[in-house]
Amino acid sequence: MHVSRRAASLRPSSTLAVAAKARVLKSRGVSVLSFAAGEPDFETPRLIKQAAIEAITSGQTRYPPVPGDDATRRVIAEKLARENGIPGVTPEHVVVSSGGKHSLYQVFQALIDPARPGEPDAEVLLPVPAWVSYAPQAELAGARVVELPTSAATDYKITPAQLRGAITARSRALVLNSPSNPCGTMYTPDELRALGAVVADAARSIAPDLVVVSDEIYEKIIFGGIPHFSIGSIPEIAERVITVNGLSKSYAMTGWRVGYAAGSGAFGLKIADALCKLQGQSTTGIPTFILPAIRAALTQCGDECERMREAFGRRAELTWSLVSKIPGLVTARPTGAFYVFPDVSAHFGKRHPKAPERTIRSAAEFAEALLEVEHVAVVPGEDFGTGGEKCIRLTFACGEDQIREGLARIGGFVQALR
Repeated sequence: MHVSRRAASLRPSSTLAVAAKARVLKSRGVSVLSFAAGEPDFETPRLIKQAAIEAITSGQTRYPPVPGDDATRRVIAEKLARENGIPGVTPEHVVVSSGGKHSLYQVFQALIDPARPGEPDAEVLLPVPAWVSYAPQAELAGARVVELPTSAATDYKITPAQLRGAITARSRALVLNSPSNPCGTMYTPDELRALGAVVADAARSIAPDLVVVSDEIYEKIIFGGIPHFSIGSIPEIAERVITVNGLSKSYAMTGWRVGYAAGSGAFGLKIADALCKLQGQSTTGIPTFILPAIRAALTQCGDECERMREAFGRRAELTWSLVSKIPGLVTARPTGAFYVFPDVSAHFGKRHPKAPERTIRSAAEFAEALLEVEHVAVVPGEDFGTGGEKCIRLTFACGEDQIREGLARIGGFVQALR
């Protein structure tokens, strides 16, 4: 007996693997400070929880409509039009899924066909470093991932010229994630307009099927003076953008598993229909009693969302100031999401503080030694794509006391390297 090559070839999520290792150590009584999982430490706002409780007690426990009910899809469509400026979005354009990750998986499945024998693969353009699941999801759909490398020196952002040079007749999707996981940086509105102009020009010439998949899950967690801007609001390309979002990060609802995707105009309706077919053969829809909670979040919890955003802003400044003082760690200043992604390669070639026969040669070995010596869990950057192999990801979705203690431990670890 065997499992499929598709499943056997997949790497497990490094983020989840580090979090699991930290939990094991904690269960043994070790004082571990985890900066691994991208999960807010706030409670889900009371109004959201109350909406779900009332829905359960009132009997809303039956099968849901596959894409979500009309009332919830309408609230999301109105939000996308009002806050994001995306034109031509109706409730029929919106599909609610079991988390942003589920939405993205289905989008890739809806966009990409595996190549026929003798034909080249479709290409997905991916600025890297990037969240660990984009590439595996695109590859599972049958695409070849084309990396567009970035670095801390450019705030981990691609240029219009870089994008223009990567587009071919086989380009099927460009993935954008602003604010970024793992980089903690974001594009300005003008930078996104410039990328949008490249997409529009390419669509008129060599890449008529090119679609932008815009992951905006961190849109409300911004603090660096850059306003969030949805590339789907650009009229010239609105009908070739799929906006993916969810409630996990901004509303502290990671365990609720709420995500959604929406396009615009005729293409958006076509994508929504495809997503519904895929979802109808997999999960059906999210639990019925969560749908009122979505409406409560998007219409009643703006103040709570802002309170969390302000806290993340303070933590971002604290984290960046402390990381910047550690010798050899180089990082971009965070402007959105709740991560920093320092380059630690200045310490490659040094010896493990407690096992001098071991040499630290990679981000993975740096992170492993850090956990062993100082009991601080971070995510090594290898799985985030080219450029990530020099970096570690730290989340500041935790209290300020933990941030101070954790960065002090990392500083001590670096000082002990020889």
